[in-house]
Amino acid sequence: MAEKMLPSPGGGITPLQQMLASGTGAILTSLFVTPLDVVKIRLQAQRTPFSKGKCFLYCNGLMDHLYVCQNGNGCTAWYKAPTRFTGTLDAFVKITRYEGIRSLWSGLPPTLVMAVPATVIYFTTYDQLRDYLHARSGSRGHHIPLLAGALARLGAVTVISPLELIRTKMQSRQLSYRELGVCIQSAVAQDGWLSLWRGWGPTVLRDVPFSALYWFNYELVREWLCGQARLDEATFMISFASGAISGTVAAVLTLPFDVVKTQRQIELGDSEVHPVAASKPSSTWLLMRRIRAESGTRGLFAGFLPRVIKVAPACAIMISTYEFGKTFFQKLNQERRLRGL
Repeated sequence: MAEKMLPSPGGGITPLQQMLASGTGAILTSLFVTPLDVVKIRLQAQRTPFSKGKCFLYCNGLMDHLYVCQNGNGCTAWYKAPTRFTGTLDAFVKITRYEGIRSLWSGLPPTLVMAVPATVIYFTTYDQLRDYLHARSGSRGHHIPLLAGALARLGAVTVISPLELIRTKMQSRQLSYRELGVCIQSAVAQDGWLSLWRGWGPTVLRDVPFSALYWFNYELVREWLCGQARLDEATFMISFASGAISGTVAAVLTLPFDVVKTQRQIELGDSEVHPVAASKPSSTWLLMRRIRAESGTRGLFAGFLPRVIKVAPACAIMISTYEFGKTFFQKLNQERRLRGL
């Protein structure tokens, strides 16, 4: 019964308005979640100082981005600042006090250039696909969010993957745009166009199942909470709670793929920084078997708590802001239609 009461969440607004809602959600998510990763990287750099050419992952709550340390111990970048910390809370306090509150968002602007468009493509495509499949099948079955979520993420990863590789090349070799063009041409001539999608496989292996599980659970939990509260439409808090719960479930179930994807991304970064010395990156399945052989099955679930702590609030903030934005535009469009009568 609750399923019939819920209106189509994407109904009544244009694709442009969906893009504006998702873009706003993406920026807000980054602003809230990035400080957690900045503190984590600073603590990591304190324990094991980054050497020249060292690759590490930076997450802004939307995407993982590869960073390359350029100048070794003499590096003056944000992740090399000399402040010493005794723990996470101490790091938050000291960074704010001695380096200014803006330092908690160090490194964020360059990553938003790709993360925001990727999120906009993903969320808008999901809504459009879900509504199309609902209309085409004449059904509101729970398999539709699963399918729409998987296809939307597949499309977003395929569009963004070459851009992320290009960004890594620029950063690792400090290339100008002209030199970058020559570099890409030589890579394509040598290995073909598919070389621009290196790293696509492990990213898809993690992100597509995550997305399918996330949207499947999100729609289920949201519908159930609306039924419990006897509401026809989800409130901000219902969207927030549904996003957090579904994000946590998806993060836990896809954790082995996240561990593999992280290692593979670091390997690909190393091969860009040290193209001669680097060995050919392992295939995803070989890498998974190697981790299992070295660390057992537990090795595939390494970083369980940090991933959940990062993913749950990111999913909650993103989806609740997105739904709030869509509701705002729905009401705006209704008012415009009423004025036009």
